[in-house]
Amino acid sequence: MKVLVIRFSSIGDIILTSPVLRCLKEQVSGVELHFLTKEGFRALVERSPHVDRVHLLKENLGEVVRDLKREKFDLVVDLHRNARTQRVKMALGVPSKSFPKLNFEKWLLVNFKKDRLPNIHIVDRYLSTVAHLGVKNDGKGLDLFIPPEREVNMESLPPTHRDGYIALCIGAGHFTKRLPQHKLIELAEKLKGPLVIIGGPDDQAVGRAITHAVGARVFDTTGKFDLPGSASLIRQANSVIAHDSGAMHVASAFRKKVVSVWGNTVPQFGMGPYIPEHPGRAYISEVKGLDCRPCSKIGFDQCPRGHFRCMEKQDLEGIASLVNGQ
Repeated sequence: MKVLVIRFSSIGDIILTSPVLRCLKEQVSGVELHFLTKEGFRALVERSPHVDRVHLLKENLGEVVRDLKREKFDLVVDLHRNARTQRVKMALGVPSKSFPKLNFEKWLLVNFKKDRLPNIHIVDRYLSTVAHLGVKNDGKGLDLFIPPEREVNMESLPPTHRDGYIALCIGAGHFTKRLPQHKLIELAEKLKGPLVIIGGPDDQAVGRAITHAVGARVFDTTGKFDLPGSASLIRQANSVIAHDSGAMHVASAFRKKVVSVWGNTVPQFGMGPYIPEHPGRAYISEVKGLDCRPCSKIGFDQCPRGHFRCMEKQDLEGIASLVNGQ
């Protein structure tokens, strides 16, 4: 049986598909598993022992479809479910399964604060697409495989950080998912011991500001490492603080103690830190009781109401206490 799994983006969403890949490969005899994603995310799946081949999305969707048709798939598992995946499925003309996105239920929660969402993690919604094959959740959590040559050598870190550190992951896809700079500085000051700041090129200004405020116990890696490198730094951390972001799911894949900080989004959407083997390692920090939250299922470039209470009122002392004791 040859199966194509589709998930174009993003970091966290692709990592969350890993239980589907593992359970399919281990529970369906003789399955050949292919994965279709964007070039920027291939590193998340290309070293997986459960994936036989990675296909890359191109600007010319017709060219991608022609390549996929040659594979003669028996089943398409659509874990993205948008207009382009619909075109791919129609063009391939083979049986397909799509996961329930629950867009209407999310819309109700965002716009009317009516919670009709099932209490089910997105991992299980993804797995529902292959239940007809007898595939079940094995309870082993998320996977992420870093090529050995892409691991960050601890000797490249300052001597003060080689025996362990807290990873503070400051990035997120939208402003309303991120602690403001002054709150990140305040949090960093409350953290004890060596601290590694992790983020992309867009986070460099904030990384520098934290380093300037806190001093030498901070090692700022923002913009210095690619995706596997940043994942390696998270893997080697003692504990992790991250927003509702890909970094949170990277930390979960490595079973790290992770404190996830939630702003305009909510864990009820089904995408909280997923460590079923060690649920006690996953913590959620959120400001409850705000009548404006969630204001979006994704995020905004600024707080729609201007007060940004979902981040300004975060319990930084509580967050720090969870990781300071390791």
